[in-house]
Amino acid sequence: MGNRSSLWKRTLRTAGVSLLSSALLVTSLGLGNTPVTHAAGARQMEYLDRGVVAVKTGTGVFVSWRLLGTEGSNVSFNVYRDGTKVNPTPITNSTNLQDASGTSSSKYTVRAVVSGTEQAASAAASVWGNNYLSVPLSVPAGGTTPDGVAYTYSANDASAGDLDGDGEYELIVKWDPSNSKDNSQSGYTGEVFIDAYKLNGTRLWRISLGKNIRAGAHYTQFMVYDLDGDGKAEVAMKTADGTKDGTGVVIGDASKDYRNSSGYVLSGPEFLTVFNGQTGKALSTVNYEPARGNVSSWGDNYGNRVDRFLAAIAYLDGERPSLVMARGYYTRTVLVAYNWRNGQLTKQWTFDSNTSGNSGYAGQGNHNLSVADVDGDGKDEIVYGAMAVDDNGKGLYTTGLHHGDAMHLSDLDPDRPGLEVFQVHETPSNAGVEFRDAGTGQLIWGVKTTKDIGRGMAADIDPRYKGAEVWADGSLYTAKGQKLGTTL
Repeated sequence: MGNRSSLWKRTLRTAGVSLLSSALLVTSLGLGNTPVTHAAGARQMEYLDRGVVAVKTGTGVFVSWRLLGTEGSNVSFNVYRDGTKVNPTPITNSTNLQDASGTSSSKYTVRAVVSGTEQAASAAASVWGNNYLSVPLSVPAGGTTPDGVAYTYSANDASAGDLDGDGEYELIVKWDPSNSKDNSQSGYTGEVFIDAYKLNGTRLWRISLGKNIRAGAHYTQFMVYDLDGDGKAEVAMKTADGTKDGTGVVIGDASKDYRNSSGYVLSGPEFLTVFNGQTGKALSTVNYEPARGNVSSWGDNYGNRVDRFLAAIAYLDGERPSLVMARGYYTRTVLVAYNWRNGQLTKQWTFDSNTSGNSGYAGQGNHNLSVADVDGDGKDEIVYGAMAVDDNGKGLYTTGLHHGDAMHLSDLDPDRPGLEVFQVHETPSNAGVEFRDAGTGQLIWGVKTTKDIGRGMAADIDPRYKGAEVWADGSLYTAKGQKLGTTL
């Protein structure tokens, strides 16, 4: 974090991308847990504390903290160890400090300095004995499937959000059974659980998704975000008959079992539920859109492609977050946007590749998506693989390069205005490895491919070249498309 000014500018430019912070990452944050009134055009921010972390190192203690989204680039900081200021002059170029005199028993606070005046002190942080925080988890008991196969549980996907409004993140963890399946694989799976934990390991709640939600990487995309601006994050996900919320209340009919002999769930109602993040209580449940309808209309007749789900949080109006739930990307693609306001879930729009005029958007989705203001209008778009959907739910562009497994969206080439996308594709073409303008879909440069390119990556790993370097299919390129070599 040596160049805080540069990082601050980058954060502002890519404000459309929702970033979860550690103490080492600048994000849009605010102090306290009381909602504030936002000026017109300002994005709703989280209300997190300073997030001070102190870690014992071989030469003392490393201390880091958050730069808040309400603070300008002229803010500086003083660090105190056990009440004594550590730094001789205010820190202006970073959000961390190496304290050579710190010990394992030291306690640290941080004070912002604004116009020469110290602000209130942060909460005191004790020193971690390890360079990580170990959070104890409550492992669910295993079980047995209807065909007699035993399974156990391991922690899988995780997210973070301030569920109780205390200014500190909680962790939301998905538990996967050992027999979880890819959509392409038949077989029963165990039940999926979603837990919420304080950082000290206290479990706030457990949601049981029930037997009618299959376990696997593509079935449960849970969103954790303060959707209504009350300072506390909600949790939203797909549910079904038999889902049990964090207070023990069952959604739908617990007696129903829609699993077929191959373990797939291809019938029965599907729901979208918004849960209270602090208690796990179901606040609102509506029918999941789009409905599965005819299974074969999504690309196969056995249940692989119909249950490919994605989800995101996007500031579609440029000021407040919306929930976006999606289904399908190999053939039909549908995205549905909602607002959660005053205890009501309201649908904003639906984008469907089956709609007249949208046929070119079919089959363009990835296993992932990205969100950013790619056209510079202050409102977020959803880059959904080889296509993009505008903030109003209309198609922005489609490249026609088809499905891919990996994609990166950022200001990859700082010499160009706007943002760029680096993506790889399964379908061979003259641009199976592509670098494009994120706002228009225009190809900047591409690499001809003759096979499925399964993985690709973008990061600034070489200081000799401006912007990010990208690599795929064994080759490394600059943001300009110059090939640097085949040894990474």
